[in-house]
Amino acid sequence: MDKLILTIILLLAYVNSDAQYAYFGTRGKIAFDKITFTKARVRNMTQNADPNMMMRFGGGGFNLDNMPESSTQKLILHFDENSTLLTLDPNAEADNPSSGNQIRVTGRGGNMGSRGGNFGGNQGRGNNSNMPRGRVNNGSKVFFQDLKKQTSVVQLEIDEKYSITDSLNDITWRFTDEYRDIAGFECRRVNGATSDSLYLVAFYTDQIPVSAGPALSCGLPGMILGLAIPEMHIQYWATKVDYTNDSTPNDWKDKKANSLSFDEFVKNFGRIFQRGRDSNTGRRQIQEQLIY
Repeated sequence: MDKLILTIILLLAYVNSDAQYAYFGTRGKIAFDKITFTKARVRNMTQNADPNMMMRFGGGGFNLDNMPESSTQKLILHFDENSTLLTLDPNAEADNPSSGNQIRVTGRGGNMGSRGGNFGGNQGRGNNSNMPRGRVNNGSKVFFQDLKKQTSVVQLEIDEKYSITDSLNDITWRFTDEYRDIAGFECRRVNGATSDSLYLVAFYTDQIPVSAGPALSCGLPGMILGLAIPEMHIQYWATKVDYTNDSTPNDWKDKKANSLSFDEFVKNFGRIFQRGRDSNTGRRQIQEQLIY
């Protein structure tokens, strides 16, 4: 009898001690809402756009009253210890947002017209037959991060599919004492800036010890579950986290896609964004639009 009681006590002690250690998974998938504040983007576009260019589009007669405040795109981020893959959720369609995590934060005031519009169109192409004739199909975008090599691949479709390789963005992060719950995880706010001074606000959790996040964000001691780009009026919020034993999928690559570096992409298509701007500004605008 004494031995039975001792065994029970030891089992209870083991269970209690084991319960003190939380499971911090390094593999799984995260559902994200990408919220685009459409009306704010168009308002900035009309305020900052070249008047001559606006005349080509009917004098800029946008009716903001008939435009929705925002739209939401459902995304899935697969992750493991070495990589992430962000794609459109195949089981969801764009809808109006209802996320309580939306925040209004202000950064540097920039030209949302050049950063916020669709990539493509006929403007600025001249007679270069190699320029894309269409617009980016946002639903076809795929974002891959190689966390070991610190490289990224953006696969997208214009008139053809392109697979664009680049290094991961170097972001300078400053930690704050603000916390909030996102998808059941305690997340800490950090303010960031890219090398060209694009302002970011991120919320990360160290309960998912993978230094990554949506839109190729990285560089923090944990997974980013909330990301806002004020200048572009775009926000990403995690809604659900599922742990799995699976590695990041590797069947996303389209073998027919044209593979090229980001520098090559800028060289071939940079004129679309560099109309009336210096080359460095055009390069930055291409990169930001491809990523965000």
